[in-house]
Amino acid sequence: MDSPRRSAASRTAALVAASALALAATAILGIGLGSNPIPPARVVEALVAYDPTHNDHLVVVLSRLPRIALGVIVGAALGLAGTLMQSVTRNPLADPGILGVNAGASFAVVIAIAFLGITDVSGYIWFSFVGAAAAAALVYLLGSSRGNVGTPVRIALGGTAVSIVIGALTQMVLLSNDAAFNSFRFWAIGSLQGRDFGVAFTVLPFVAVGIVLSLALISPLNAITLGDDVATGLGTSALGARIGAAVAVVLLAGAATAAAGPIGFIGLGSAHVARFFTGNEHRRLLPTAMLLGATLLVIADTLGRVVVAPAELQTGVAAALFGGPLFVALVRSRKVAAL
Repeated sequence: MDSPRRSAASRTAALVAASALALAATAILGIGLGSNPIPPARVVEALVAYDPTHNDHLVVVLSRLPRIALGVIVGAALGLAGTLMQSVTRNPLADPGILGVNAGASFAVVIAIAFLGITDVSGYIWFSFVGAAAAAALVYLLGSSRGNVGTPVRIALGGTAVSIVIGALTQMVLLSNDAAFNSFRFWAIGSLQGRDFGVAFTVLPFVAVGIVLSLALISPLNAITLGDDVATGLGTSALGARIGAAVAVVLLAGAATAAAGPIGFIGLGSAHVARFFTGNEHRRLLPTAMLLGATLLVIADTLGRVVVAPAELQTGVAAALFGGPLFVALVRSRKVAAL
């Protein structure tokens, strides 16, 4: 009989292989699909013999490819951020959307657009980081008491309260500023549409640093999983690990939100699906959740272009719509309660 560790490794390998295959297949299909379908032969032609005077070639190279690339970056960032948040808070509901991080980043971007006239990602990404960090700190303070780590319920309630208040403030600013509303409304719904390679290149360094920092925390996160007292006994600083994880989450979620707007479910869903297969060993969990986040977001974005063609669902709407049934299944799963 296989040992539990070998069984988890086998399940992880199967999930990684299936996820990588699904990501590759969806990316290839996604390049050709959309309001202007492009035959596979024309897609290959655009990739190997690009002609800037050919309309289909322009669509493939300047629109579809950047969209797929950004979907991979944003999805990986959200998947990793959601997993980190669940690990350090030991809260199965932790997610950049549910705990107010996306709302804080959105509000800061609204401020940048409405009062400073900043409308490009390279300009407001710094505001996104500040907003994400401020919201995360506020939620942690509300969910904690007397220096103790907050319980999952208190942190979830704090995140919900912060999200509602920040959401109301965001709407108040937008409703009083028509120009900001028009600039913000497509970004706010969460979309990969209209983003070029410049957006991907702007956020990629921040996501890369967040990924490296996250992977450097694998051993401390494994120790925290055993409890703070055990972690301290093993020579791990639980506070240091949580601070490092918080910095990584701000980088990952802040960059993802600045690039594509607030997109929910991806961080929550990919973390739970990955943990279902890998268990709580972060050496397997973090890379798997990262790959799964990229796969789920690219699939959701592609389905959003297919199901209502020739129109399309915005990525954030598609992720929530198609992820809903999966989340219901997760809620009914014992694995959620066992986190």
